Amino acid sequence: MDLVLSSTFLLTLLLLVGLAFFLRASVKDRTELAEFVDSREQIALLEKLQQYFETRAYRVIEVEPDQSRIRLEGVVNASVFLAVFLSLLAAVGLGCIALVMALTFPQVGWGFAVLVGVAPGAGLFYWRGAVRPEAVSFQVLSDDDPEASDGTRLRVSAHRDELIALQSQLELKRIEAEPT
Repeated sequence: MDLVLSSTFLLTLLLLVGLAFFLRASVKDRTELAEFVDSREQIALLEKLQQYFETRAYRVIEVEPDQSRIRLEGVVNASVFLAVFLSLLAAVGLGCIALVMALTFPQVGWGFAVLVGVAPGAGLFYWRGAVRPEAVSFQVLSDDDPEASDGTRLRVSAHRDELIALQSQLELKRIEAEPT
């Protein structure tokens, strides 16, 4: 029985490590660089981009006309669903750890159940870390050979979820980004 209990205890500690990394990853910055091509003219595409980002509560913070680059900033709000989900996930994980600890150290008994009381801290950790300013920059790329182009090329640096939403809303075609 000792071997089973000690191996279960070790696996449960690994669960704790995985839970900690999962919680930490929930607030990690996921900025990516992507290139798109669109059949619209450059001016029409820039107007669409401006409208799109205005509806998403971004504001222009810098314009570099010589490089055709615009930088925007907006505040990303935390998700209530994700905060509750992370708290529940932490409660289940800490409950499992408390159960294994109670079985491993029977003299303490169910005193380890107080660990579940720490679970709302996971949601609070996410809530505080997820609300942050988010930067987006986009640049219209010039083509040296206009006949070889499928349309206007656009390079965007933003959170990966924002890139997915942008591609979907404006019906842009994603292409492989060239190293800069």
